[in-house]
Amino acid sequence: MTTRSKAALLAALGMFTGWAHAQDADANARAARYLAANCANCHGTTGNAQGAMPSLAGQPKAFIVDQMKAFRDGKRPATIMHQLAKGYSDQQVELIADHFSRQKPAR
Repeated sequence: MTTRSKAALLAALGMFTGWAHAQDADANARAARYLAANCANCHGTTGNAQGAMPSLAGQPKAFIVDQMKAFRDGKRPATIMHQLAKGYSDQQVELIADHFSRQKPAR
């Protein structure tokens, strides 16, 4: 294999790797939106709640993760969140938290 063909092969692999990473990021974004839709009834479709519910939009990811895990693990009392949070894996909690942390707060 010539140096030129090796360089072409490496360039093609680099483009494929970049494409694959973009595909993974897109799939994660879709999964996050799907999971976050479950939160819409109380926290709003973009995480901007109305009324007494806390808004999630723009909150730090780590804060949302900590709160979700506290609900899930029974360390934070709630009327319903402790039950809902039990249905999410750590990876799903991370996706949801990342999604809401990227939303623009209304206030």
